[in-house]
Amino acid sequence: MTLDQFIHDEGTVARRYRYADESVLAVDFGPTAAASVDVVDGTVIVVVDGEQYDIDLPDGADDAHTFMKNGVLTIEVEDSV
Repeated sequence: MTLDQFIHDEGTVARRYRYADESVLAVDFGPTAAASVDVVDGTVIVVVDGEQYDIDLPDGADDAHTFMKNGVLTIEVEDSV
């Protein structure tokens, strides 16, 4: 699933922010006891309470930063010039 598809998925609370040199996607999974996030070969893999979500990064997004805090996933992708 791409970032745009994930944002428009029914029932998902997500927001995309675009800045001059990067895009930021924030997804609120709600309060959760167990969550992890990792980037593997251009795919962000999120596991929340045993359910896995795979989000494909845009082409050329070699430098993505991801983190999860209080049930909110943040993906920061530098835009190519």
